[in-house]
Amino acid sequence: MAVITLWHNPRCSKSRQTLALIEAAGAAMTVRRYLEDAPSGGEIEAVRRALGMPPVIQMMRRGEETFKALGLSKDTPDAALIAAMAAHPILIERPIAIKAGRAVIGRPPEAVQALL
Repeated sequence: MAVITLWHNPRCSKSRQTLALIEAAGAAMTVRRYLEDAPSGGEIEAVRRALGMPPVIQMMRRGEETFKALGLSKDTPDAALIAAMAAHPILIERPIAIKAGRAVIGRPPEAVQALL
């Protein structure tokens, strides 16, 4: 049975709701507190592929002060956006659930049902 890896921020209500849905389903899970254990650019790109290759900007929290402070925009090149997420994981949209080469962003939390 494949394990779900959840990029989780315990301070985020959507992340907590997604975690609860996975736990309620009894699915095998690994929780990664991505703010403390930041993913590399390569890991972010791998998750992008698992998400179905959305525009990188859709994987980002554009309302974060760091996004504005770094001068990022929808026109910033993908490589620069990925590097910014690796350097400042607060910019990664949360939560992200990954399983067997597929991934979903838990907004809404029920999106995780696709992996259960």
